[in-house]
Amino acid sequence: MSFQTKVRKIGNSQGVVIPADALSRHGVREGDELMLTITPDGFSLRVYDPEVAEQVEAGREIAKRYKNTLRELAK
Repeated sequence: MSFQTKVRKIGNSQGVVIPADALSRHGVREGDELMLTITPDGFSLRVYDPEVAEQVEAGREIAKRYKNTLRELAK
């Protein structure tokens, strides 16, 4: 299912209005945090999950610490 919306000026920024039906299908309410990810095909918008954010940060730290090792393994 997809929804069409427009980019609008909001103060000094720009934003989009997400239709109420789309929000209710995922249990998103006013004040909930969302994660916007830039993908090769556009954008992905997901409900923010602190546990997933913690796991991603741990992965980044490991990648930084073992950068050379991971580079060699990728060959």
